[in-house]
Amino acid sequence: MWDYSEKVKEHFFDPKNAGAVENANAIGEVGSISCGDALRLTLRVDEGNDVIEDAGFQTFGCGSAIASSSALTEIIKGMTVDKALDVTNQDIADFLDGLPPEKMHCSVMGREALQAAVANYRGEEWEDDHEEGALICKCFAIDAVMIEDTVRANNLSTVEEVTNYTKAGGGCSSCHEGIEEILTMVMAERGESFNAAAKAPAKQKPAPAAASGMTSLQRIRRIEMVLESMRPTLKADGGDVELVEVEGNTIYVNMIGACSGCQLASATLGGIQQRLMEELGEFIKVVPASQMPQAMKAGG
Repeated sequence: MWDYSEKVKEHFFDPKNAGAVENANAIGEVGSISCGDALRLTLRVDEGNDVIEDAGFQTFGCGSAIASSSALTEIIKGMTVDKALDVTNQDIADFLDGLPPEKMHCSVMGREALQAAVANYRGEEWEDDHEEGALICKCFAIDAVMIEDTVRANNLSTVEEVTNYTKAGGGCSSCHEGIEEILTMVMAERGESFNAAAKAPAKQKPAPAAASGMTSLQRIRRIEMVLESMRPTLKADGGDVELVEVEGNTIYVNMIGACSGCQLASATLGGIQQRLMEELGEFIKVVPASQMPQAMKAGG
C-alpha cells in the first residue's frame, strides 16, 4: 500500500466543498468512470471581477482523487480565474504535503477540470479535450496531447513517470513504445536524451494473494472494503454491487438495481476494476457473476 500524508487523509475522510455549487456558472468535467476516475468541478464566479466565490466537486475515484479535488477547491476559492489558471497539478500535490508517485494522475485530473471549468465560464471550447491527438493508451483512453502536455509540465523523463501522472501504460503495456516516442521528442526539445533503460519494467503476471502479503481471507475483506466505499455512489443512482466469488485474479460480482442491465454497466465494472487494481496493488479482472463457469456455480 502507498504512504499517504496526514493531509491527504484529512481531505479524504473530511473532504472540503464536496457536492455541486448552487448557481454555478462554470463547470468542468474530466475523466470517465470506465477509466476509474471522473471529476465534475463547479464554480460560482463573480462576473464583475472574475473572482471565484465558491467551488465544489463531485468525484468518482480513489482516496487520492477525492483528496486532490478537495484540495483544489480550497486553493482556488477567492482567486481570480486568471490566477486560478496558474495553479498546477504540483501545487495541488504540495498542498496535500505530497502524493505517492503512483497517484500523481489524480492531481493532473484536478488541473484539467479547472481548465475546463474556466473555459466553460468564458464560453470557450476547452482546447485540451484530447480529441485532437492520436490515441496512445487504449486501456485508459489517453491520447498524445495529454501525454505531451503532462511530460512538459512536470519535466517527466521515464515511462513509469508518465504512467504515474496519466495512467497511460498502466494496463496492458502495449502503448509503451508510443510513450517512449513522445518522451524522446519532448526531451529533445529541452536538450535531453531519452534513456530507454530507465523505462518502466515489463508488466509481470499478477501475484497471488500470498505474494502481496495478504491471506486469501484478508484479500477478500479488502475487496469488500473497496466495494463498500463505492456503494454510496452506486446507490445514489439506484444501483448497487454484490461480491459473489473470487477465483484467483478474477472477481465475480452482481450488479443490482438500476446498475443491472444499465447501458453503462460495463463502464461501471471498469471503474470498479480500476479501483480494486489500485487498492490491491495487482492486476485483476472484474466480471459479471452471470459469466461465472458452470462448475463454479455448482460448487465444483
